[in-house]
Amino acid sequence: MVFKRLLGAIGVGGPSVDTVLDGGAALPGGALTGRVLLRGGGSAVDIEHIGLELIARVEAEHAEGESEGSVVFERFTVGGGFRLGEEEERELPFSVPLPWETPVTELHGQPLGIALGVRTEVAVAGARDKGDLDPLAVRPLPVQEAVLEAFGGLGFGFRSADLEYGHIGGTGQRLPFYQEIELTPAPRYAHAMNELELTFLAAPAGVEVVLEADKRGGPFSAGHDALTRFTVRHEDAPALDWQAEVDGWIRRMTEHHDAYGSHAAYGHDSHAAYGHDGAPGTGHHSGPGLGTAVAAGAAGLAVGVAGGMVAAEVVDEIGDFFEGEEDEDEA
Repeated sequence: MVFKRLLGAIGVGGPSVDTVLDGGAALPGGALTGRVLLRGGGSAVDIEHIGLELIARVEAEHAEGESEGSVVFERFTVGGGFRLGEEEERELPFSVPLPWETPVTELHGQPLGIALGVRTEVAVAGARDKGDLDPLAVRPLPVQEAVLEAFGGLGFGFRSADLEYGHIGGTGQRLPFYQEIELTPAPRYAHAMNELELTFLAAPAGVEVVLEADKRGGPFSAGHDALTRFTVRHEDAPALDWQAEVDGWIRRMTEHHDAYGSHAAYGHDSHAAYGHDGAPGTGHHSGPGLGTAVAAGAAGLAVGVAGGMVAAEVVDEIGDFFEGEEDEDEA
């Protein structure tokens, strides 16, 4: 049992802590499970509180330009109220729910360049100390994966992904930031847009899909942003022809651009989609059955991830994030 972090703020000879997450990527809205491992120091101490923080690296735009910082987007209490003996080793298993809007960090095992972490906080005799920041991997929900694979099957490619601080107006967004997945346009749409930005806002009943296209200007007009959003239900993941569904979304954006405002109208529900019962549901139902759409699309964005971003560069960026967090703790 290797303990990566001594609780320095508690004093020399104090306890040490390590948090081990269970293997495999977690799901938004699902359970995050693991163990907090404690080892007593040179004397017994009373453990008042053990907490977990979920942290994201987020970009923010402001008057001076852009900056990056860390945002704590959820906190949990997983233990406390016991005495840890001298040199005693104790294991505390935990299971906590991830927020539904937790960003996706990978697709088919390929990293998207999103840095999320789990940090442990231990309080002893009024002193609080933070342990290591452990990387958190999150895979897409089935309906998110179906949408991404549909874009890949249609010929869209992965360009980048990041987390933007702020709120998308007119949506049910709960976290203080949102994820943007930037895609290069499919050849059939390259004449109409420079890139497409995709945002998922998941909730228990379904997922809001926000699309923003950076549209190309013509010889007598400037380019502008076209934006819309659709609501899809979790249970529709295996039930729709997602390539036809997504293709319909894109056609609406490119053919009916007059119905959409500029970037200032971000999040306005110009084309909210509703199911047959009138409640928020899926968008245009293009046809039954998923057939081979997902199987064919699996090679789309997943390949685009590998081709559009070198894995080593992603690892370096994420490594810098975690090293920076540790440096701040030690300062």
